[in-house]
This record gives sequence, C-alpha cells and structure tokens, in this order.
Amino acid sequence: MDRRRLLAVLAAGTAAALTGCSRARTEVLDPGTVKRAVPATTATARPLLPPPAGPRTTIPAGTITALPGQGTNLALTVDDGASADVVGAYIKFARDTGARFTFFVTANYDSWTVHKDELRPLVDAGQIQLGNHTWDHPDLTKLSASAVRSQLDRAKTFLHNTFGVDGTPYYRPPYGRHNATVDSVAADLGYTVPTMWYGSLSDSGVITEDYLIECARKYFNAQAIVIGHANHPAVTHCYDQLVAIIRERNLSMVTLNDVLAPPK
Repeated sequence: MDRRRLLAVLAAGTAAALTGCSRARTEVLDPGTVKRAVPATTATARPLLPPPAGPRTTIPAGTITALPGQGTNLALTVDDGASADVVGAYIKFARDTGARFTFFVTANYDSWTVHKDELRPLVDAGQIQLGNHTWDHPDLTKLSASAVRSQLDRAKTFLHNTFGVDGTPYYRPPYGRHNATVDSVAADLGYTVPTMWYGSLSDSGVITEDYLIECARKYFNAQAIVIGHANHPAVTHCYDQLVAIIRERNLSMVTLNDVLAPPK
C-alpha cells in the first residue's frame, strides 16, 4: 500500500468504522433452537500462510485503522468475549489452522478465565495477542477522566495477572468512541495507539452466517484491520469458509505485534 493509498484509507476508516457491511441483516433466534458453537472442522486443518519475515514497521502514537505499508497481511481482531463457547472455538480455530488473532479483551467476561489455561500458551507463543477493551465495555466518552482510567486500569491489571501481558500500546475503545480526553488518559497508562478498523464481520449482535461471510468477502483484503466479536455462534459455523477466502486471496493472518513495532 503506497503512502497516498494509506492516507486515503486512514481518512476513510473512521467514517466507515461503525458501518459494517452496507446493510444490516439479522435473524431472530429462539434460544432453544440456537446451534451450539462448532469449532473448526478437519477441512481447516491445513496451516495458513505464516506471518511475514523481516523488520516490523514502527508506528507513531495515534489512531490506526489499517496496517501500513505494502503486503498481503490481514489482522483479524476479535472483541469482547461474551460467549465462553465462542472464545473456546476461536482458540481451537487457532490451533487447527495456525490462524493468528489479536483479541481485545473485555475483562469482566468470565470466558477469559474459563479459557485461561488454553489461551495462555498461545499468548506466550505470540500466536494470539491481547489488547485492552476496558473492564465492562462502557462508552468512554460519557465517563469522567477518573472513570476512564478505572476502566482501562482494571482491564490492564486483569491482563497482567491472568496472562502476563498488559496489551500496551493497543487499546480499542468500546463502540469505537474516543476523544482527546480518553486518549490522554489511555496514553498515561501506556495505551498510545487507539486501534480502530477498516471492515467488520458485523457480528457484535446476532446475524446470519450468510451475512457474516458476505462481510468477510467484502473486507478480507491485504493490509486490512477487520473487527469481529466473540459473542454469538454464527462465526463458529463459518471457519471453513473464512479459511477459504483467506487462502483464495493469499493472505497471511497476523497479530498487530507481528508487523508493527510500538511507538518510540
């Protein structure tokens, strides 16, 4: 991606960040009929392309919405963790395929402690990276500076005590909402890079599997940061199709740490 294209992406990213795919498409499901999360199948077991070798790109402090530079990398970032089943299925997906993820952890969800023993080795190995998504997912722009600090600091402490990392310098403000005050408080805690996205699986709520795949086909592109959520089971029924798109486009799944060096 040349500099002109990168600047265009960055300028467009904030406007596009909250829109997801072009139209909402949801289904109402009776809780008694919801299918149990299905982990990756044997069809996904062939490893994906490895992350790139070579030096990482040093990024300045400030908001990012895409991976800088040229390349064929895809950063699929997964937020929240409301469902322990979905978190567990993502972990199995990573094990089966070598997929690399950055999880932005909402720390009060018990899915992260439920899966601590499975997740910790992947974090230690660098296959899964953890970032800060606050303690319980409020709109930070509606809180006082001290309340913003508490949200980020509680999540930071949880990450450190549970996984031995604190997620710095990356944090994702809930709903993508942040301002100068929020960013200043975050920076004081070491979170100097608000991490947005340029494309979404649109699965923070319940959606159809077909719609999720439509969004993946739209946004799984080179140097994209894409947002997904570990909240609802649709994604766990789509791993074969997601892997097929990634392979078809010769993309390498990467964590942010795989390709970015923290600000100096």
